[in-house]
Amino acid sequence: MELAVYNIDGSKTAKTVDLNENVFGVKPSDHAIYLDVKHHLAARRQGTHKTKERGEVKGSTKKMRRQKGTGAARVGDIKSPLLRGGGITFGPQPRDYRFKINKKVKKLARRSALSYKVKEDKLMVLEDFTIDEPRTKKYREILNNLDLDGKKTLLVLPESDRIIELSSRNIPKAFVGRASQLNTYMIMHVDKLLVLESSIKEIENIC
Repeated sequence: MELAVYNIDGSKTAKTVDLNENVFGVKPSDHAIYLDVKHHLAARRQGTHKTKERGEVKGSTKKMRRQKGTGAARVGDIKSPLLRGGGITFGPQPRDYRFKINKKVKKLARRSALSYKVKEDKLMVLEDFTIDEPRTKKYREILNNLDLDGKKTLLVLPESDRIIELSSRNIPKAFVGRASQLNTYMIMHVDKLLVLESSIKEIENIC
């Protein structure tokens, strides 16, 4: 499978890249994508939600009124879950939302997401480039040249590039990531996946 290579001016170069069919051309598995995205989002949850049970609420433990003879229902102390300001019954407690999925499922999900992007013409290969100094204006010009300004994009780098990362940081919907850290959520979350030539091999290695 061949794709044309573009430069940051937005024009097509004479070069092409040969994509691995086993990574960029598989039959997508929607269920694998669902599981991997769910796994990623679950791991991001803080899980620190907490309500107080009756043993943790501040207040007297004295019985509010005598058991019999009042004509009213029996009632315990002021911390009862039945009363306003009392403890919460079966409320949320701190927990870890992470769960395990197999490595093969994660690989299939990444391949499926990449295959969807290629199939829907939402993956663009760019010539390797660098920016001399951190400038938001320069990165926005690149997006304008590619007709992607205002769209949600992810630029995949072969390795960390602090200058490019800083240049894109103040642009809404413009994300930058390393090929070795690419996951299904990152791929599916954006409208256009921008991949540098030198990142292709890195992506194929993790998939």
